[in-house]
Amino acid sequence: MLSPMLLPIRFRTLWLLLGFCTLWLSSCEDNPVEPVLFGKVTGTVRDARNNQPLANVSISTTPATSSVVTDDKGNFELGGVPTGRLTIAATKADYRSVTVAVTVENEASVSVAIVLEKNLASTTPPAPPVRPAPADQATVPGPDVKLEWHPGAGTNQGDSLRYDVVLYQGTNGSARNLLTNSRDTTVVAKQLSYNTTYFWQVTVRNPGGATALSPLWSFRTNAQPDNRYLFARTENGNTDIYSSNETGTTLTRLTISAFIEANPQLSPNRDRIAYTSNATGQFQIYTMNRDGSDPRQITLQPVDGYFNQGVGYRWSPDGGQLVYSSYNKLYRINRDGTGLTLLATAPPDRHFREVDWTGQGNRIVVQTVGVSIYDSEFYLLNADGSNFTLLIGNLPGRLDSPSFSVDGQRIVYTRDVDAFSDGAGRQLNAHIFTQNLDGSGQIDVSAGSGGTANSTKPAGFNDVLPHYSPDGAKIIFVQVNNVAQSVPEVFVVDLSGRNRVRLFENATMPDWK
Repeated sequence: MLSPMLLPIRFRTLWLLLGFCTLWLSSCEDNPVEPVLFGKVTGTVRDARNNQPLANVSISTTPATSSVVTDDKGNFELGGVPTGRLTIAATKADYRSVTVAVTVENEASVSVAIVLEKNLASTTPPAPPVRPAPADQATVPGPDVKLEWHPGAGTNQGDSLRYDVVLYQGTNGSARNLLTNSRDTTVVAKQLSYNTTYFWQVTVRNPGGATALSPLWSFRTNAQPDNRYLFARTENGNTDIYSSNETGTTLTRLTISAFIEANPQLSPNRDRIAYTSNATGQFQIYTMNRDGSDPRQITLQPVDGYFNQGVGYRWSPDGGQLVYSSYNKLYRINRDGTGLTLLATAPPDRHFREVDWTGQGNRIVVQTVGVSIYDSEFYLLNADGSNFTLLIGNLPGRLDSPSFSVDGQRIVYTRDVDAFSDGAGRQLNAHIFTQNLDGSGQIDVSAGSGGTANSTKPAGFNDVLPHYSPDGAKIIFVQVNNVAQSVPEVFVVDLSGRNRVRLFENATMPDWK
């Protein structure tokens, strides 16, 4: 074929014009374009821990469409989304981002459910705790106070938050850690002092370790109630001392330890409580304030001996001294632990046990026992140890707990009228008796009067550990089933045996002043 460059000029021009027209005509051929189609995506975002809807979650897509956030019900909607494969991303602060893939079809709606997990690596501080109870600067009863608070604004109850709580005593600034790394939003501050201001603060911590502090809140405890009753109670294997009013509404636990604290006695001048504890291995006498504070050991010679594990002691009538038994010795000691004085030595092969001291005539009544608890006698003596005289000799059945009347003219005690005897010291039918010091005028209080209602000890029970009331008109005592390990109860009864009234359940060794 002849090359165009070899053609004459006029033919070359014609050839170029023909080629241009050919190109122009070919570019004008019909080339159809595919239409763009659209659908819609709706969805809900929820919290993985509690399935609650999450608001303000950012929703974006790939390929990019519009970006939205979820509403307060966790819902979102994407309209005008091109058909085909679409990836949706959900993001929220403190949560792990999640992506899901969907296929969008023309003029159709596709629904998707998204679950977000809390980001354990979050370092965003939580909101400080709020709404304390008791309210800030409130006055509350003591000695145990329940403290409560709520998570700060924007923090869900289900969040994995941990709390520390510190309590400060206003008078001395001492700090107590009440709670450490706990999910609880309540804690009980136990054994607080009365009439005292306390400050407390809560630290909140999220899983990432970020913390926030509550304000420093305060409360004040009420003045100490005039609890006239003391007793010992055993719960969860621990025996401790409690005080209360007659109705139990001011019940206060005074001791907390792994040892046995028992036999509480309020001093005659009502300023200190004496009790016995085996914290040193043997029972010693201690004293403490009426709110349980300031415990002090008084004795070095133990309150011990035959069947005398901490039961054999009593205050002096003026509250300045105590008398107590230690094996075959009867001692007097000052309330501060000084001035230990030997008052008496028991008859051969006998030990001293329970004891009482009256200001009327300044006399002491004391029990002695042999190697058997059923071998029991009562003696009278002067407070200086002189005139040691037999009061009640050995009787059939167990004889226990001599105590003076208010006027010092009579004694109250217990005796098992069934005269039961076994190796464990068990009683089947212990009754309360009162009588004059010369043995006359004996009354069986447990037998009641005329068999009237609330006047007779029930069968199968023992009446034990009696003492006269402060006004001398009643007797406080313990009623307990004669089966071992039974739960004791504290009662009061008239001197005639009428009107037996229960005061406290699960209580023993009562004192009433």
